[in-house]
Amino acid sequence: MPIIIFCIISIFFIFLIIWGNRNKIFLEKITEIHRGTEAERDLILELVKAGFSEKEIFHDLYIKRFNGTFSQVDLVVLTEVGILVFEVKDYSGWIFGNGRNQQWTQVLAYGKEKYRFYNPIKQNYSHIVELHKKIGNFSKVPVYSIVVFYGDCELKDINFIPERNFVTKSERVMEVISHIINSNNTVDYNDKSKVIEILEDCVKNGENIETQIQHIENIKHMFDEDRVFR
Repeated sequence: MPIIIFCIISIFFIFLIIWGNRNKIFLEKITEIHRGTEAERDLILELVKAGFSEKEIFHDLYIKRFNGTFSQVDLVVLTEVGILVFEVKDYSGWIFGNGRNQQWTQVLAYGKEKYRFYNPIKQNYSHIVELHKKIGNFSKVPVYSIVVFYGDCELKDINFIPERNFVTKSERVMEVISHIINSNNTVDYNDKSKVIEILEDCVKNGENIETQIQHIENIKHMFDEDRVFR
């Protein structure tokens, strides 16, 4: 009996190793293992396993603005009906939000703790605006915003979601993507190779450590509470 148990445990660990190596191979075709968050990498794996081409998935993009700063985008996917732009969040607790408001609310400890965070729909909209500026001359295809919540959270009350915007928990993200693809017509990218080239350049921007540091400093400056006098 001990031998049988040992064999079962050994097979289980061998399976985990093979599965982990398989996922690593998938990821390395699209991104670097250390880039982004674990939630973002989980989403990449789900997309690849669902049949999306690794050549049309772009992770951790840094889109350069005209003023020299960068807009960081979690994930962009090219599909036959348009471009999907993902904002990936990892939260616990209850999530309350209105598409029109600046701030959303995270509630923890059965209502005893409340935290505000910037509206992810507006956050992703700003990314899409910058993306349009980059590819607008080469493609006029529709762009769809998908905010994906990972973690042990519940979307308690989310309302007033604009058209072409979607908010979902991670376990339903493929359902959202299928809905978008099945509900819209196939589009012509006009110059898809140029769009891909631009997106690849945006991914390469994120490989520069100085760019990453500058982006972090810009965000800190944007939300700096030292300028608030209470």
